[in-house]
Amino acid sequence: MVKDFSLSNDNAMINFTVKYCTTHEELLTSNGFKKVTLAYLKTLEKRRSNIYKYISELKASSDNKEITENIINFLKLLTIMDEKSIINVNYKYKSIFQDKDILMNFVEGMYGFWRKLERYTLIENRGVNEGIGNLSFLDASNRFSNLVLSTYRKIEENIEGRKPNVYRQLPAGGNVGVIVNNIKWNLFDEYICLKGIHFIDSVLIDPPFIIYPKKNTRDGLFSEVYSNPLKGCSIEKEHWYCMPVKVGELLAFIYFHRDFMGHGIALCNLFEMARGEEYENKKPDIVYVFGAKDNDDKVKTVFYDDTKNDIMLGYISYGEEIDYFGYMKKMTLTLHNLIMIKRGYLPIHGAMVNIITKNGKESNIIIMGDSGAGKSESLEAFRELSEDYISDMTIIFDDMGVVKLNGDDKPLGFGTEIGAFVRLDDLDPGYAFREIDRSIFMNPDKINARLVMPVATYNDIRKGYPIDLFLYANNYDDGEKLEFFSSQAQALPTFRNGARIAKGTTTEKGLVNTYFANPFGPVQKKEETDKLLVEYFSKFESTGVKIGQLRTCLGLKGKEKNGPMEAAKKLLEVVKSI
Repeated sequence: MVKDFSLSNDNAMINFTVKYCTTHEELLTSNGFKKVTLAYLKTLEKRRSNIYKYISELKASSDNKEITENIINFLKLLTIMDEKSIINVNYKYKSIFQDKDILMNFVEGMYGFWRKLERYTLIENRGVNEGIGNLSFLDASNRFSNLVLSTYRKIEENIEGRKPNVYRQLPAGGNVGVIVNNIKWNLFDEYICLKGIHFIDSVLIDPPFIIYPKKNTRDGLFSEVYSNPLKGCSIEKEHWYCMPVKVGELLAFIYFHRDFMGHGIALCNLFEMARGEEYENKKPDIVYVFGAKDNDDKVKTVFYDDTKNDIMLGYISYGEEIDYFGYMKKMTLTLHNLIMIKRGYLPIHGAMVNIITKNGKESNIIIMGDSGAGKSESLEAFRELSEDYISDMTIIFDDMGVVKLNGDDKPLGFGTEIGAFVRLDDLDPGYAFREIDRSIFMNPDKINARLVMPVATYNDIRKGYPIDLFLYANNYDDGEKLEFFSSQAQALPTFRNGARIAKGTTTEKGLVNTYFANPFGPVQKKEETDKLLVEYFSKFESTGVKIGQLRTCLGLKGKEKNGPMEAAKKLLEVVKSI
């Protein structure tokens, strides 16, 4: 049975299709409001708060459920009566008005508790008597937010006996609204456990959307298994959703448990969402299951090449250890890269931009490097420096792309994502505020704080751009800011070694090496990738692609800000000369 409300892992899921409140009384007597009030009381009780002791006067026993019922009855009265009228109706409430400061703190605290939850409103494409009916998606979200806000204000006005002088119009309903469909696809027997899981069709985000995952770094590599990991796992379909996305040229079905809803929603800022006609009754190239429960004690982070059904399957089991968006994003890209390698294409961990100067010249630059190498930071510094010289700068990819051969012409670069998963620590302090209206923020108060924001269109990333500069982001030593190699034989060792100073984006520390700076596919398929490297770097050399290294100095103490800026200045000089 589909519930009207659920509260799990600080995620509140409100199903408008089952129950939609339109009045103060409907809101306060709803199942959802009872659960939130009870959860808030438990936090007060756990802290041994004086507010809890004061409010507990509303009970006749030590049962929090009874307190909840009494609080709800009291708040219902506060939506229609002032203090004097309430006491006239029921004299037992006189004591609760003895200290209005504590009473106001209780109401403020409960409202703040509600707003700190990740709040998701859900509409299914079907009709239920008490549900949303014919109200539109946007109208439903706005009306619900206004209802919560007006209820809160009405209660406080009747406690204080006056209206406030300042009103703050904050989003009080859902942070995110989603429309879901029950879409069919040609499930193979091995994937039958996924049958009936709702697909997310549309997303409405009310910014700023801030989530607080339990982790802020990713650990280890994704490993290959040789039997389908879905065998023996437990999936309760009412607790699961699927985000259909386009990862480069591939169709991916990303299934996730509701406790990781924030990560699932963030995908819409990172990848192009597929439309119904693009995925209904279609076989996906990628299936990714995030947060399944099984009998193993250790969390699994594995992939399976299902050659029988021509699907690359990713599987990460449930656990607090994987409550970080990097696990959602990087496994998806690993699955993409594994397919690209099988097809003879070269996956690149890095960033690519298309640049058009004001005098009409065009150049395409790839800066390759593992997480924290400084590729994105250098390009952002380049953008700031080049305003007087550059007319257009289009991001083709900001983390993962793919290079394809183009006959006797320069190889072409393609993107996989329309968005970027960016470290706040290394950006200009004002940048995040400029992007606040369209970004999803993750743990903004912690090390490796991140935001996910759209940076390009799907048409842009899929166009294919001939590569002019192919650079390695060197964050570990100082020297000539932009140095070109004399041959592909001289260049290959630097790119193969993939050295960098870890920047806290993973659990690695110090100077580390990762094969081809790409632990998401090439490391797992090293032999196949090595053959591609020889072929592609030879083609770079024969077609005039300049191969070099850009010293970002991002890993060197004291040069985290100036390093990328100095590298960007040198890069601008080279672009002017192309």
